[in-house]
Amino acid sequence: MLAILHPDTQLDSDSYRQTMSFLEQLPGVAVKVHEVVGASQRLTEIYLLGDTKSLDKDEIEALPAVERVIRISDDYRILGRHRDDQRQSGFTYNGVEFSQHNLNVFAGLCAVDTPEHVEIMMRALSEQGQHCTRMGAYKPRTNPYSFQGHGKSCLPWVFETAGKHDIRVVAMEITHESHIEEIDECLEKLGRPTGVMLQVGTRNTQNFELLKAIGRQKTYPVLLKRGFGITLNESLNAAEYLASEGNANVVFCLRGMKTDAGQPHRNMVDFAHVPTVKRLTRMPVCIDPSHSVGSRDKAPDGIPDVMHATAQGVVAGANMVLVDFHPRPEKALVDGPQALLMDELPAYLEDVHECHQLWKKRQQLYRNTGEARAK
Repeated sequence: MLAILHPDTQLDSDSYRQTMSFLEQLPGVAVKVHEVVGASQRLTEIYLLGDTKSLDKDEIEALPAVERVIRISDDYRILGRHRDDQRQSGFTYNGVEFSQHNLNVFAGLCAVDTPEHVEIMMRALSEQGQHCTRMGAYKPRTNPYSFQGHGKSCLPWVFETAGKHDIRVVAMEITHESHIEEIDECLEKLGRPTGVMLQVGTRNTQNFELLKAIGRQKTYPVLLKRGFGITLNESLNAAEYLASEGNANVVFCLRGMKTDAGQPHRNMVDFAHVPTVKRLTRMPVCIDPSHSVGSRDKAPDGIPDVMHATAQGVVAGANMVLVDFHPRPEKALVDGPQALLMDELPAYLEDVHECHQLWKKRQQLYRNTGEARAK
């Protein structure tokens, strides 16, 4: 069972104390508090876990701080939608909104290589009015002899360059709990010129101890990639691990499934699951067309497959795009063959915008159909 408090309820108020006093005395029920910070208000959600079937919903709804009560299912207790469309989806971080209604593009380097390339990439994004990017400092690789990323040595100049160009959020994969501390210490030392979204790669989707460690910190939001060889349900439960530890600011990323059936693409594109994830959970949904397609190959219409895959996901309602660009892909240390070219960035961003506008038109079309049917 979930008790949602009135917006902006103060935790030191009499109404909150009275409400918590009652809930904490319920027999056989554990009480867990989560705060959801949105662009305009803060919501407090109280989860009642255990034997809740016998609880009187009306009695709990009558408590002074409670706005309404929802009976929740076992799956995705915190991140699940539970057939309640009034619950807030998403969050705001460092001035950037992440929700199921808007769209952010994170174009950038799959792996940070040189300060020059980072400067070129971020300057180009800034000129296009973008405030987000992807920059890989820690790179888990299948081959132990492949480039593993510069690690913490590149963090200072990556973060300083981001601040210089008003890049507010940098998506950065981490592979160990110590990387959180390294990122935090560097940002603090520099005066926090930018923000970081911690990225969990597909190989670590079921690294439960890492998920718990990331979930215990509430400073940085999380981008969780779907596991490449597990079911959607298993990947969504991995996201729930993060939320169960206290951090519900999670974006779920579809990045393609590992199967020979997807050839000649690198992975089988799974962007049809964008609306499914939004229906099952409150998480914003990201797509990663670069790692799904894996090349810069173009269709006969002159449009790269990566752009076609992006369009499929955005028209289906994706809220974030994680895509590889590089000033000199032939010099890239990781995934150069799939990185788009810098002169393609303006067209790519315009294409994404047009697809997002089409999604809005589609949404209104079916809303009008529903309203007409209701009459």
